[in-house]
Amino acid sequence: MEDLSLEEHIEAEIALAAELSKAGDDEAAFRHLERAHVLGQASTYYHTRVHLLMLKHGIKTRNIRETAGQVLRVAGAATKTPLGIYPKGNTGGANVSPIRPMPVPDDLAEILREAGR
Repeated sequence: MEDLSLEEHIEAEIALAAELSKAGDDEAAFRHLERAHVLGQASTYYHTRVHLLMLKHGIKTRNIRETAGQVLRVAGAATKTPLGIYPKGNTGGANVSPIRPMPVPDDLAEILREAGR
């Protein structure tokens, strides 16, 4: 693993998503938002920020299901994360239940382990 802080890893995923979105690769961009979500979901700031970016992605791609799902998830992230309520490993997209824990990919698990999360 690169010697980056958890926040730097999250910011790198967000930056990759923005770069891919700008290049027109919306599917790959969303995958990086999902990775940022897994890394940042214990932080109210990052959890809410990533859901706002997913909402923006849903609007950009004219995906009604994603857009509607993200409106609910933004509210949940902002109100439940401070209480420690979030499903570990959940990728955050409207294609999965917002309360379903999911396996954390090995590379992200290592980043979280190094960060003590």
